[in-house]
Amino acid sequence: MLIGDIMTRNVHLVRPEETLHYAAGLMAQWDIAFLPVADASGLVGTLTDRDIILRAVAPGLDAGTTKVSDIMTSNITYCYDDEEVDGVLGNMKALQLRRLAVLDRQERLAGVVSRTDFTRHGI
Repeated sequence: MLIGDIMTRNVHLVRPEETLHYAAGLMAQWDIAFLPVADASGLVGTLTDRDIILRAVAPGLDAGTTKVSDIMTSNITYCYDDEEVDGVLGNMKALQLRRLAVLDRQERLAGVVSRTDFTRHGI
């Protein structure tokens, strides 16, 4: 089975110039904890609820003025939609990741895969 068979395709994005307040609002509205960050060039980072708490709230940054790009993870870990699920799950476990951006072979965002997606498919 391939990652493309189990990933979530309907992915919400945030732009790097948006504020953390805006991004957190999207997370609350869609009940998600992970947002890929993209600009005109494509995927440039990821943002999690944990990033917001540890990199912005804890240090006392203003969520209304702090930009997503100020705290996002720019060293993106990803997989491809045509990779086998077992290998990707093994990598996620080794790196202690809960979610990964999924790209197609043209380097475009195709979806997101989470540990929940594996469980939902009995993997």
